[in-house]
Parts: sequence; structure tokens; C-alpha cells
Amino acid sequence: MEATNPSAVRFDKDADGIVTLTLDMPGRSMNVLNEALSAPLGDAIARIEQDATVKGVIVSSGKKEFLAGADIDKVYAMTQAEEAYALAETFKALLRRLETCGRPVVAALNGTALGGGLELALGCHWRIAIDDPKAKFGLPEVKLGLLPGGGGTQRLPRLIGIQAALPLMLEGKELKAAQARQQGIVNELASDHDDMMAKARAWIAANPKPVQPWDDKKFKWPGGDSKSPANAQMWAIAPSLANAKSWGNYPAVANILSCVFEGGIVDFDTGCRIESRYFANCVVSPVSKNMIGALWFQLGSINKGRSRPDGIERGKVHKLGVLGAGMMGAGIAHVSAQAGIEVVLLDTTLDNAERGKAYSAGLLDQAIKKGRLTAQGKDERLARIKPTAAYEDLQGCDLVIEAVFEDRAIKADVTRQAEAQLARKAIVASNTSTLPITGLAQASARPQHFIGLHFFSPVDRMPLVEIIKGKKTSPETLARAFDYVQQIGKTPIVVNDARGFYTSRVFATYVMEGLALLQEGAHPRSIEVAGLQAGMPVGPLALQDEVSLSLSLHILEQTHKDFEAEGKAYAGHPANAVIEKMVRTLDRPGKKAGRGFYDYPSAAGGQKQLWPGLAAQFPLAAAQPAQAEMIDRLMFAQANEAAKCYEEGVVESVADANIGSIFGWGFAPQQGGALQFINAYGVARFVKRSRELEKRYGARFKPARLLVKMAKDGSRFDA
Repeated sequence: MEATNPSAVRFDKDADGIVTLTLDMPGRSMNVLNEALSAPLGDAIARIEQDATVKGVIVSSGKKEFLAGADIDKVYAMTQAEEAYALAETFKALLRRLETCGRPVVAALNGTALGGGLELALGCHWRIAIDDPKAKFGLPEVKLGLLPGGGGTQRLPRLIGIQAALPLMLEGKELKAAQARQQGIVNELASDHDDMMAKARAWIAANPKPVQPWDDKKFKWPGGDSKSPANAQMWAIAPSLANAKSWGNYPAVANILSCVFEGGIVDFDTGCRIESRYFANCVVSPVSKNMIGALWFQLGSINKGRSRPDGIERGKVHKLGVLGAGMMGAGIAHVSAQAGIEVVLLDTTLDNAERGKAYSAGLLDQAIKKGRLTAQGKDERLARIKPTAAYEDLQGCDLVIEAVFEDRAIKADVTRQAEAQLARKAIVASNTSTLPITGLAQASARPQHFIGLHFFSPVDRMPLVEIIKGKKTSPETLARAFDYVQQIGKTPIVVNDARGFYTSRVFATYVMEGLALLQEGAHPRSIEVAGLQAGMPVGPLALQDEVSLSLSLHILEQTHKDFEAEGKAYAGHPANAVIEKMVRTLDRPGKKAGRGFYDYPSAAGGQKQLWPGLAAQFPLAAAQPAQAEMIDRLMFAQANEAAKCYEEGVVESVADANIGSIFGWGFAPQQGGALQFINAYGVARFVKRSRELEKRYGARFKPARLLVKMAKDGSRFDA
């Protein structure tokens, strides 16, 4: 049979009159929704409409995955709402023609269908997916500041109900095939491609004249429409609940709610037009531009290895040693074993090492309870972790990661003992969060094979690893460390050696500014809310409790010693006095002790509360600072320090700086990263505002020299 477009959509009609449309875009590893695909798809639908001998249609893919979604490059480039509206309407018109063509249409999902890919599937009468554990199904547009613009906010609620559909879109959840089947998004599962196609043909034969639920004159919403009493209570509180999480920083969240609510009181086609208007609003919003720039383009470039040395063959770690079985070491062992790596978990005693392995067992038990793992899978992963107190067990390790206490002498001792057991080219890495790698490498007999791998807590959930190059770290060592980070499914950023590196140094400015506000008499709750309103995941006081005030005091003391040893003057920070008072005078060292800026109830499920004693220890000022002023202080402190790091070469790429800030300590994702915050604010405006803050609060707000130069040149940070 002649193809409509052999390079984009293959049109094959069999003897039974069943047409298979195979999406297979040339020059791409995945199908994406753009003109190159939609035009031939439209032509194919026209042929089906005009050919009375067509009895049914199967839409499948010639790629490993079904359809990844919209062409983000095109969406990102759009600046006019009319253009975005037209894009959504054109795609929806295509789907309406498909689902009303008068023939049964089956989506044969051979792999992942996300965003526009799932919307295309929802525009089919029946969906059959191969039960592949790697396949994902969902509408994750909100993660890029967008909403489903191909009818997703209208079809999904009408298919599975408003209350079931909202969390999937508001949180951008990605489901496995079995979960999608359970939710009613996928109708059938197949064991392989042949089974899927056989089931598709059988369904077509059994259902010659299907109608989409929303086109049925007798259609009733599952669980009721927006006016039904069953949903009235939910709609009364849903906007406030969503705002409590997003603090109004994500227009897509409010727009998704509006699409579903308004769509639930009108007919399907009107609801689709409403969706297009809200979609256009999201596309041209600064938030979507920021998020797409960072979380699509910049993250993509990092994952493709832009910071990895060229010309070095990729490698894998087969056996890993972890020194220290505390929370960090145990977490590193866990994620490595999850990735199939044999792990030696070493501590001072076997009991300590066993407790570290038990931490992994606990995480795996949680996965079993959530249906994400089997008991056999747990046993296989735990079998890869060998707890020990004997350094001899490190023999044969490709990589050893030291994760002991932040003490230079202890780290030096374990490094020497580990290296005595390793092959000449094995790598030793330190998980330090603050101590300069070049200094720690002095304890190594081969500093060219020494590097920093800074993980974030909790390791199993935090997506970033900061790779720190020492002065003598070789390109080969960097490349192998980079490969290991990707091997365990984390995102690597590469930075140069300096005190605090990049993430710890900039992160500290956020919590320290919060403490400075407390010292000045700002209300502690107002400080926390300012952080949340700015888009940070946690307020600065709660975050300081998480990190531990006692650890911060230890770092301050270590920093003092290092500056003295180097003959440098240490410039203090107003927050230092708060840390010292909380730990030394008030004995409130942080969350782990159950008391810091917050009280932490011992009973399970209890809510933390700000410590009532804060008012007496840090009296409220008569004149409270404006909320906008506090937000500026918290954000400018971070962004300005990030710019200084870029200026000094601590971080070498804008992408690493932005992704490191979002993934490392949760810098407001809607801003697109610490340096993009400056871009969006306007470099010249940022410099002017920084000088105002410097005049009021001190030299820590003095704009980075690079920013002053950029303001004069009219330049900006380009990834």
C-alpha cells in the first residue's frame, strides 16, 4: 500500500480493512508532536475519512517509545498568545477528526506516552499498552510551567473522574503501565508487540461503531461534573490547598484547576476551547520560559555530558566502597546497589555497618508497600551490600567514597587506609560538603585519582551530585566520576575547588539571611512564609534545623581555623551569633535532637511547631520589615552569591549553576535557577536593587563585579 509519508507516518491497510498508522519521524530517536508529524497524520486521517472500506484504525509507533509529547523547542519560542492558542486548537481539531471518523480507533502503546503522546492516545477509543516496566504514561506538563493543551484537561476527567484526574495533572505524575490500567487510562495490557496488535485487531472486530464517552448522548461524568454535590466540597477547598503548596508561583496550577472546573460545567468542545486559552496563557508566561529553559534545555545539555571531558571512553563502576555507614554513607550504598553495583559498606564496627545496611532494607520495605518492588527484588539489592569493618574488603573496588564526619584528620586517616587496599587506577572520592578537595587530597598518595562527590540528603530522593575537581584531579578521574553519577541515575554538575564549593556556599546564604532577619527582630513565622512565598521548598529556619545548627557551628569553627592558618581575616555574618546562641547557650542543636528553631514532637505524625521561646530570645522589633523586603533579601543573597561563584570560576557553566541551585537546595524552580533569576529580573535592575540592600544591610549584598560589568554591557547569562 502506498504510504502517506513514508518518513513520518506509514499508512498500511490490511486485507480486513484495518489501517495501521505507524508514527516514525526521520532523524529522531523519539516521535515528537510538531508540524512534521501532525501534517502527515492529518493527511492519513483524511484518507480514512474518504475510504469507506476502512474498518478500523490502529495508531502505533516505529520508535522504542510511542510519543514523547510536544515539540518543546517550538513552544519555548512562542511569544504570542494567539500563536499558542492556534497550536492547541489545531492539534485538538486533528484529534476530534480521529475520534469521530466513524471507525474504531485503537492506540497501540508500545512504550512511553507522555503529554501530547497520551493526549493522542486519549483521542482514540481504546488504549492497549505493552506491560513494560520502563514505559511511562502521564500528563507532566505542569513540571515545565505548562498544562495539557491537546484536550487532556477535558478528556481525562471525563474518562476517570475529576477527583482522580486532578492529582495526575497538578503533580505531573508519571504512571507505569499497570498503574495506568488500574486508573482506567489504559484499557488493556499486552505482553509484547504481537500480543498488543492482536488485541487491537480483536477489539476493532468486536466494536465496529464505538463512540467516545463524552460524545455519547447518555454520558454521565464518573463521580459527577463540577456542579455535582460530590465535587462541591472539593472545589470549595481545592484552590486554597493548591495555593498552600504553590504560593501562587505557578500559573499552570491555577489554570489546570480552572480548565477542569469550567470544563465540568460546559460541553466537551467548549471545554476544549477554554483549555486552549489557558494553555496560551501558560505558554507566554515568564514562569514557563524560565522552567523550560532550565529544566528542559539546560538539564538536557548536562545529561548529554556537556561538563564531561571529551575523548575519554565511558565506563562503569562494578564494585564500590563506601567509608562510613551513617545516613549519607548508607544512602550512597543504597542508590548504588539499586543501580546493580556491588557495594562494600565499611564502618568502625560491623554493628555500625549492619545498621547502615538496615537503612537500605527499610527503604526497600517502603517500596514493597507501595507496590514498586517485590520481596525478591529487595533480596537481590540487599545481597549487593556487604557490611564490614575490614579495609581488606575494599580490594577490587573501582571507586571508594568517603562519607565520614566533617573532620580533616578523620578523612585523611580513612583515605590512607583505603588507598592501601586499592588498585593503582582506582578512584577515591570525598562526600564532604564544605572542606576543599585539594586540601583533602594531600592525604592521598595519588591526588590525580582523588575527587569530590557531594551527595545531598536524603540521598535516595535528592537528584543531584556535585562533582568537585581538585587542583590535581585528572580529566580521566572526572570522566569516570561523571559516569558513575549517571550510572546511579543522578544529575551531575561539575565545579572547581573552593570553600563550600558551589551548592553549600550559595545555599548557606539563604539560611544565614533568614537567621539575620531573626536577629534583627523579624517575626519567625513571617521569615518562614517569606521563604515559601519566594518559591523555596522550606523556610530558612526549618531548613537550618534540618541541616543541624550544631553542624553549622562546627563548620564555622573549622572555617575560622582555616582562615587563621592561611593568614586571612574572617568576615563574620550577623547570623553567626544566632547559631552560637542556639547551640551553646540554649542547647537547641536542630531537628535530630528534637529541638531547634522548631519543637519536634516525639510522637509519630506530630507536627513541628516554632519554638515559643524564640520570642524571648530574639525579641520582635517594633517595626516589622515588609514581606517583599524579606523576600528580596532571601533571593538576592542567593543569586548574588551564585554570580560570584560564576565570576570566580567555581562553577563554569550557566546550566550547572541553574540546575545545581534547583536540584541542590531547591532554589525557586519557577525562576529557572539562581542565574536565570538575575536574567529575568534584569541585570541592571538587579545591580541597582543590590546596592540599595547593601546600603541598608551591609557588604554581603554588594553586587558581584561581573554583574556590574554585565549591567554596563547590557549582557545576560546565556547557557
